Amino acid sequence: MSTTTKTNPASPIDHLRFHRPHAHLAPTFGDDKFALRAEAFARFFGTPTFLGAQTLIVAVWIVLNISGVTHFDAYPFILLNLAFSLQAAYAAPLILLAQTRQAARDKAQSDADAQHREALATANSERQAEAAKNTAQLLELLEQNTRLTQLTKELSERIENLTSEMHQHVLNSAPSKS
Repeated sequence: MSTTTKTNPASPIDHLRFHRPHAHLAPTFGDDKFALRAEAFARFFGTPTFLGAQTLIVAVWIVLNISGVTHFDAYPFILLNLAFSLQAAYAAPLILLAQTRQAARDKAQSDADAQHREALATANSERQAEAAKNTAQLLELLEQNTRLTQLTKELSERIENLTSEMHQHVLNSAPSKS
């Protein structure tokens, strides 16, 4: 067996062991309510729900002001333009915040994946080295077995020859019965 640390089959495997060193990167801008809500709001900007709701509000705004139901924002719709500018002024930093947080999470995930791949490569190299060592030991044992088998054969042949010689000697030295 190699001297590396082996996991105990009875102990549970920590599947997130490569991600834990990067846990500090998750709260790039903090995990406070503002950061989490800002990120959620920035993610909401790209949804069909937001686009549909904004389109509906703009259409109602224009219809109400053109039809004469109300006149809070007359034709060049300066107030609507101001609302879009205000929305853009807040949306851009919120989107950048969400992108920065996601980039930090992606980098942490990439680093953890790289560590995992490195650990797998190291474990694979250790297994290959152990397999090569075991193969060498098996070859040595086979050679020893072959030598022992050959020696056993030679000894068996010598015993057979000696037995034949002894038998011949006993027959030759026995008094004849005639």
